[in-house]
Amino acid sequence: TLTPFLPPAGKGNGAAVIVAPGGAFMGLAIEHEGWAVAKALNARGIAAFVLKYRLIETPKSEAEAGKFMGMMLMKEVGAPMDGDLLKQSKAPDDARAALAMVRANAAKWKIDPARVGMIGFSAGAMTSRRVAIDSAPAERPAFVGYIYGPQDGETVPADAPPLFNAIGLDDGLFPNKGFPIAQAWMTAKRPVEVHGYQKGQHGFGLGVPGTTSTLLIDQFTAWLSMQGFLKPIPAKAAR
Repeated sequence: TLTPFLPPAGKGNGAAVIVAPGGAFMGLAIEHEGWAVAKALNARGIAAFVLKYRLIETPKSEAEAGKFMGMMLMKEVGAPMDGDLLKQSKAPDDARAALAMVRANAAKWKIDPARVGMIGFSAGAMTSRRVAIDSAPAERPAFVGYIYGPQDGETVPADAPPLFNAIGLDDGLFPNKGFPIAQAWMTAKRPVEVHGYQKGQHGFGLGVPGTTSTLLIDQFTAWLSMQGFLKPIPAKAAR
């Protein structure tokens, strides 16, 4: 499903973001990496659309599901971008469909189809990265917020969307490897910004109180503005 969070009439700036929560492709951290993020973006004049993408099937029993998820996660700690969970996932396909849906309804939702991007957390970050790199140019997001995803590098297309990369340097799921993915973006001569928070661990969402990770959404918004994505939509197009 795709749940829209639209700014109040006259308050939108025309930008839109598909919000992809994390959850190891077996669940969705829909509260703090979905609804809360969408509301924070709304408060800044940005339309947000929370994506519930298809998940890997887990056992029906809650206890057995917990064991299964723990076992699968242990295999993934420190894994590169081509881990088994991502390979089994349908999330990139669903993200592409979400981008297409939002762009097709741009006039109705009073957004600029050229300014529809993604922000993803953990598994959602991995999803947004795959869509940004693997998709045909017309299917890519206009920009990507890559929040506590694996930092492994790979070849980046010369027309990849701008990347905002943020992670806690004490992240336990993706142990620190530096920022090879940011270097890959730089090698491709594409815009990239990196925030390595001293504290935050994995899954900090909008930030852990008492740490600089709480600046995430303000920094992401400032970066979007610097890239030119928050210019008010022309009055004619907004009708």
